[in-house]
Amino acid sequence: ELIRYAEENSIPIPVTRKSPYSVDENLWGRSIETGVLEDPWTEPPADVYAWTRDPDKTPAAPQYVEIEFEKGVPVGLDGARMTGVKSIETLHAIAGEHGVGRVDHVENRLVGIKSREIYEAPAATVLLKAHAALQNLVLTKDQLRFKALVAGQYSDLIYNGLWFGGLRHNLAAYVNDTQEYVTGVVRLKLHRGNCTVVGRKSPHSLYDVSLATYDKGDTFNQSDSLGFIQLWGLPVRIQARAQRKIIGAD
Repeated sequence: ELIRYAEENSIPIPVTRKSPYSVDENLWGRSIETGVLEDPWTEPPADVYAWTRDPDKTPAAPQYVEIEFEKGVPVGLDGARMTGVKSIETLHAIAGEHGVGRVDHVENRLVGIKSREIYEAPAATVLLKAHAALQNLVLTKDQLRFKALVAGQYSDLIYNGLWFGGLRHNLAAYVNDTQEYVTGVVRLKLHRGNCTVVGRKSPHSLYDVSLATYDKGDTFNQSDSLGFIQLWGLPVRIQARAQRKIIGAD
């Protein structure tokens, strides 16, 4: 009805009867819904997409990009210093050309219903993957696990419109603190709709090749493993002995 009303009153709108999608766009991405997309079994038609090429029609040769971060913030692309906005705009074009950034998602809305959404976010896909790879290099296991929990809560707050809420503000303080050493460069391969991390380096890397290698340069003291195994397995052995006693009593 809205399309018909616009046509009858010469109101220009970006949708047609053949392409009646509801589209939202901003710097970070593009979301598409309604029309045939309301059936979660229906494959999205080609005309849904505007920022990304069909992965089957992308260049045969892969393209590599290098993203530089300082304290968790992207500051450079392929050796050139760039602002966050400029890097996002540039990555949209590069990654979109290789079909990277398409997301077909059924999400849970605040009001309790599920909604099928199609997203195009080429730059976000690349930046998030690069950032995660760099974090894995410089943060400890415990930091990574807890940050993943915080990230889920943080994103829910933003999705539900609570950016200015107290909890979002509190969590931001923690997230910002974790980024103190997230500085370095990540290399990624873009090809046929895929974005793959193929290299990463940081002056704050926790990766020590002399400890991780299986070659002759190994400096890890293998004899330390015996005592560790004894202590690590102690709770399991205690439980096994106790449960055998209980079973035997029956």
